[in-house]
Amino acid sequence: MQEIPKGANVSLTALGEDAGSVVLSLGWTSASGAGDADVSVLLLDGNGRVRSDDDFYFYNHPAGADGSVQLLGKTPGESGDEDRISVDLAAVPQDVARIVVAASQYGGARFGDLDDLRMTVADRSGEPLVGFCIDDASVETAFIFGELYRRGAEWKFRAVGQGYETGLAGLATDFGISVEEEPELPDAHGADARDADAHGADADAHDPAGREPGRAPSPEAAPEAPAPPPAAAVPAAPPAAPGTGAAPHPVPVPGQTRGRGPRTTKKKVTLPKAAGKSLAENDSWRPARLFPVPSLRSDKEREVRATSVLLSVMAQVPELGRRLTAGFGAPAGRMQTFTEVALPHGDAPRRPDGVIRVERAGRLWTALVETKTNGNPLKADQVQAYADIAARRGYEAVITLSNDVALEGAAVVDVKTDGRRKHKVSLWHLSWAEVAHQAQLLIRHEGVGNAAHAWLLQELLAYLQHENSGCHGFQNMGPAWVPVRNGIEDETLCRGDARAVDVVENWERLIRQVCLRLGGELGQKALPVQRARRGSDPRGRREEAAEVLCAEGRLTAELRVDGTGGVIAVSADLRTGKVRTSVDVPAPEAAYPLAGAKRLLRLLAQAPADLHVQSLLGAEQGPRGTLERLRPEPGDLLPRDGAPVTGFRLSLIKGMGNTRGNTESGFIRSVDDSVDRFYHGVIAHLGAAEGRPGRRS
Repeated sequence: MQEIPKGANVSLTALGEDAGSVVLSLGWTSASGAGDADVSVLLLDGNGRVRSDDDFYFYNHPAGADGSVQLLGKTPGESGDEDRISVDLAAVPQDVARIVVAASQYGGARFGDLDDLRMTVADRSGEPLVGFCIDDASVETAFIFGELYRRGAEWKFRAVGQGYETGLAGLATDFGISVEEEPELPDAHGADARDADAHGADADAHDPAGREPGRAPSPEAAPEAPAPPPAAAVPAAPPAAPGTGAAPHPVPVPGQTRGRGPRTTKKKVTLPKAAGKSLAENDSWRPARLFPVPSLRSDKEREVRATSVLLSVMAQVPELGRRLTAGFGAPAGRMQTFTEVALPHGDAPRRPDGVIRVERAGRLWTALVETKTNGNPLKADQVQAYADIAARRGYEAVITLSNDVALEGAAVVDVKTDGRRKHKVSLWHLSWAEVAHQAQLLIRHEGVGNAAHAWLLQELLAYLQHENSGCHGFQNMGPAWVPVRNGIEDETLCRGDARAVDVVENWERLIRQVCLRLGGELGQKALPVQRARRGSDPRGRREEAAEVLCAEGRLTAELRVDGTGGVIAVSADLRTGKVRTSVDVPAPEAAYPLAGAKRLLRLLAQAPADLHVQSLLGAEQGPRGTLERLRPEPGDLLPRDGAPVTGFRLSLIKGMGNTRGNTESGFIRSVDDSVDRFYHGVIAHLGAAEGRPGRRS
């Protein structure tokens, strides 16, 4: 991979033969675990302006109808999260000259709070082509990381690294977009909270060449395409009038607000929030299903049915098909799917479970699919054979689909690639939990094109969630779980035991699946928090966690849900058999301590009575108690010596399941239930606690 500095540009064609479709990755790390940013993409014409509202892609408008751009969402990486964007350069309209890739923060956060800001461009096979690091971020609330632009018949990439102190609004107005602000509801004291990014700006006041003050343009950059305007000059003015190179009608875009229900720019079909009244006489009447599952008995039947169900829905519902294949380098085009296709291989033909073909402009993209259900592991020899077949026949990818969850640095199945072959075959893995997650997002939050598509996705989701489908996602902590658990209880587990590393890996898989389920239900991004620096070894990080498990008997993790202010900590103590979920809430600013404690307890009026509340005194811990005891006496949360309270820690403790599976008494079910109860019983009531000052100073 080629590394380039800020301001440099490079031809994508010169970097790789398969750069017609690229995947852009924006990444960062956060020492606190709470840092985050939202990615946005703008398609600009030759005048540096958007053509219409469809040219602005952000978290509530993630994909274009032509498939040229699609925001793939966040993916946990080895050191922090990565936002990925799929760009099919062949599908980009001819009147689009530049594709600007940016990110913005919210809630007073700055990019200087994040570390290792980086953008990477990879080809459709996932092979990194070029990378660019930003090391001078400070008070900026929005950043243009880079841009793709036309140069004759080819596409080039420029590393921009341009910051804005005016957030998403300042960035958007520079490209002809008017920001439509939503005033927040007044708080309890009548103060009307408003977004700080309410002011627009006119890009015409900037240097048309887009040069930074005191910096000469590069010999190549100046004549090719204008770079983004600097952030320093953002005067308040209406968008440019028609005839000056601006869009005829500025595009209304929602201001960047968090914690509200997602909005879409177009009317799409989603499931109603409340189900219609059933016409059944009693509960024993079961609704008819398009994909029945009670008759499935063997693993082979489950695999065949699950493959056929998923692939048929992908072909008929373009939104789902594109969502699941864009990250694998597939172009946006007409999709057809097949099952049980016989392909020659040695003495006997091989039959992959499925084949996906996408056609665009006469070019075919093909992927072989190998499916496993009911927790069955993938077989390395099978996948290896399919990779060899794909290489010989010129296919682009092999996709494995199972209940397992892929981890960085821990391959789901080992496959050897022959470096002497010119044709590259990409190996990708998809979990059934990820499929259900994407289906939930589409039919419950983002919407699909018509009612028939919504109904098909609903039937698919009902099939995946049925107890007999075998498509329940990660559901087994592995053979090392019982001996490690017994070794901790008996205090016989020695440090360096390899079985502890296996348990830590499966614990990480479980947490990622919990995030998928919660994020699909809420329509918000839910991700594990990684505090490691970029470039750290994931294997070494898991070995360190295994040392803690052997010494203290605890498995720990953190996760963050978009729209919430804190990081949810999850701890499973194998010695006591308890699962603890907790979050730290800052004390209200400029409020009397007792008033702050009372206000917190009012917010938690509907929380479980067994919720533990503890006051935080800087680095020390203060008084604690359960809600049941503290509600009549909120003053018990305050220290007797009058020490200032900096925040509160809220915790729920639940009994831990012992078995390694996903049954009612299983460890997996107990962790999932604990996180679900904590979010809906505690976190969901804390929205009003963020950023609201007290009445007195």
